[in-house]
Amino acid sequence: MTTTTASGPGSFLSGKPLRAIAAIILLVNGMFPALWILFTSLKTEGELTAKPITWFPHAPTLQNYMQAFSDQPLHLFLFNSFMVALLSTALTLLVSVLAAYALARLNLKHRGLILAAIIAVSTFPLVTLLVPLFEIMRTLNLLNTWTALVLPYTVLSLPVCTLMLVSFFEGIPRDLESAAMIDGCTRLGALFKVVVPLCAPGVFTAGILAFVNAWDEFLLALSFNSNPQLRTLPVGIQLYQGEFAFPWPVISAALVVGIVPVAVLIVIFQERVVSGLTAGGIKG
Repeated sequence: MTTTTASGPGSFLSGKPLRAIAAIILLVNGMFPALWILFTSLKTEGELTAKPITWFPHAPTLQNYMQAFSDQPLHLFLFNSFMVALLSTALTLLVSVLAAYALARLNLKHRGLILAAIIAVSTFPLVTLLVPLFEIMRTLNLLNTWTALVLPYTVLSLPVCTLMLVSFFEGIPRDLESAAMIDGCTRLGALFKVVVPLCAPGVFTAGILAFVNAWDEFLLALSFNSNPQLRTLPVGIQLYQGEFAFPWPVISAALVVGIVPVAVLIVIFQERVVSGLTAGGIKG
């Protein structure tokens, strides 16, 4: 008795060809903009505006990178962005770990309502929060300080990080905490000495998300800081354009410099981030 293999459009759509095409589309969609910016940063202004368009730089040059640092204090923009992102990430992780642990372990009343509120808050468009946040920072006399950005970035990252960590904490057996507390640990000690290390992939993933959100944010950084010495990278990059000129090769070089720290961070913690995302998806 022979078995025939089904063929036709259905088998094609459910087989390897479709998956390969989808993978190629995702790769091109994700890599093409970054590669285009990189190639543009290595071109001269004349080559960029030449016709027909050249995809690859014929005579790659690093002059645009040197000009990016000489035209504007790019190093200062990088330092401000790094410090604001680092401080907001640390504060976000501290608060989200405590909040997620309370939601996962304590018998809180209206737990479902609290989780629904967290999800609802995370859907608010940032532009609707701009005026209230500005008034709060002005009242507290925090404008033109790092704190004016660190606090809002922390609040904006908390919902996603908290929800992510709740699913991780729920997957840790309670017996491990009980054993630690029997040995003399307090509940907070058990949290930071037992639970958090076991949930390291989730904590790293939440930290990366918080860092990237703070590193890339533009609207609040533009609105809350008018001091040139406190400009972050997204705000500083817009200063390269003139009234009638857009030096795209120089702007692209500054963008590449801004992408590198985040790319290096993700590469260093790639395994933990991937395991955190997949484990969080399974546990959730």
